[in-house]
Amino acid sequence: MALWSGRFTEGVSEFTQQFGASLPVDKALYAQDIAGSKAHARMLAAQGVISQDDCDAIQAGLDAIKARIEAGEFAFDINDEDIHMSIESVLTAEIGDAGARLHTGRSRNDQVATDTRLYAKERCSQLMRANLDLRAALIHQAKEHFDTILPGYTHLQHAQPVLFSHHLLAYVWMLTRDFERLAAARRAADASPLGCAALAGTTYPLDRQMTAAELGFSRVIPNSLDAVSDRDFLLDLMYACSVSCMHLSRLAEEIILWSTSEFGFVTLSDSFSTGSSIMPQKKNPDFAELVRGKTGRVVGDLVALLVTMKGLPLAYNKDLQEDKEGAIDAAKTLEDCLVCMAGMIGTMQVNADAMMTQAKKGYLAATDVADYLAKKGMPFRRAHEVVGHLVLLCETRGCDLDDLALEDFKAASDLFEADITGALDLKSIAAARTTEGGTGHEAVRAQLEQAEAQMASDEAAL
Repeated sequence: MALWSGRFTEGVSEFTQQFGASLPVDKALYAQDIAGSKAHARMLAAQGVISQDDCDAIQAGLDAIKARIEAGEFAFDINDEDIHMSIESVLTAEIGDAGARLHTGRSRNDQVATDTRLYAKERCSQLMRANLDLRAALIHQAKEHFDTILPGYTHLQHAQPVLFSHHLLAYVWMLTRDFERLAAARRAADASPLGCAALAGTTYPLDRQMTAAELGFSRVIPNSLDAVSDRDFLLDLMYACSVSCMHLSRLAEEIILWSTSEFGFVTLSDSFSTGSSIMPQKKNPDFAELVRGKTGRVVGDLVALLVTMKGLPLAYNKDLQEDKEGAIDAAKTLEDCLVCMAGMIGTMQVNADAMMTQAKKGYLAATDVADYLAKKGMPFRRAHEVVGHLVLLCETRGCDLDDLALEDFKAASDLFEADITGALDLKSIAAARTTEGGTGHEAVRAQLEQAEAQMASDEAAL
């Protein structure tokens, strides 16, 4: 029988019962629901609303139900509609009137909001941990291959030589911002709606500060209408998941390119690759492709809740039942992707020779040759034009800049001297970028120290 059946003369149909049930989704929140109910019961007893004997019976009954759920021995009944009714109906059947008193001063509206906030806080913490693990894997590879030269790209065309470690650290900083977004989502969820009841509060002398403290919330939500209808904290979580998945998708795209025969920059571990059912030679970066593909579903989860929320009047509406499935999916998907990428990055083989071979193509020294002229007094725009003509000459001859003779350089400008060869060495070019945040060795060492210090700070915050 439904908890609200007193108002009705007949029950819902089998179809509408199934259609309206959230139990298949929200049973994942059983631990949070039980924790919230135990805190609520202790507060009711402390306030004299229920007896201590009833409170003790509720505590023991809920502990027993939780143990059965975790042992796989609890029979969920779809007729109970949601996890709250499922647990409460069994509790009442087993301990009698004490179980029926548990819902005093509480609505499913503040109950579900409490459960969802507790879940969001926990998932944020788990995602922050997975985020740190991937950053650690990237930093490890950056340190292991610190001196490796990689062709840097713009428009997917060869641009300038960079350290491979510098390239990996770019993703570390993206993930660092992702960590901050997850931390912000956790702070947003860290407020208790329990005690706000359906929408207007209650006439019982509830102590909301007590239940907030018992459940680990840092504060209570000051407005009861907002408390039961707010899902901004889930949007924050799903936005953080979406941005992080987007960053992982970019990294996955590069790994997919780097592992091709055309690039050959990295070789993925067999444990993060698959083969072909027809082509025996294939080694496919399927899991990197899956990470790239799963980004779409996480972004979809965010958009779905945004659209659900956009037209809802205060306070609670049944539409809000649609909030949890997408949030659970987004968090689970991001966590899986973070774990997958950490393993993939940590086990991949870096082919430094292949990177250097490609770095020697595409006139990556051109900017430094222009800088050479500018430092000797030629306006940079003019120097840019001179070097452009030299590149055109190389294309005509089918060679690179370092294949040109000193006479070729002097024919372009009298400012060129024998020391121009120093401007053509790729390692020297990379090392010369000494500005803060640049790809020079000293700058990257400083950046590594900064990234590791930030990780230590984030670890402490977690």
